[in-house]
Amino acid sequence: MTEIITRDEFTQLAARLDVLEREVDGEKMVTRHVLAETRRTSDRMLGLEARLDRMDGKVDDLGRKLDDAVRRLAAVDGKVAALTAALPRIIADALRTALRERDGR
Repeated sequence: MTEIITRDEFTQLAARLDVLEREVDGEKMVTRHVLAETRRTSDRMLGLEARLDRMDGKVDDLGRKLDDAVRRLAAVDGKVAALTAALPRIIADALRTALRERDGR
């Protein structure tokens, strides 16, 4: 059997329903806001990821250039060491040649 609702009860139910509808609308607003912020954050992260990839490439290039510079410096160091070891002999040979030429031999 159906119960009869009084006007006051109906007004109370309508008020409660109105509160529930506002809460649902509020949750929808919050959900939309969270979704929009998530999208913005995702876009920012993608931008940062692209910049990081470019920086990784630049760091790799710098690493290769540094390795090349280290190899070249090692070669120069080897040449200077060889020259240092040979310098006394070079000077002695030059002096002998100069003295021979001076003495007229």
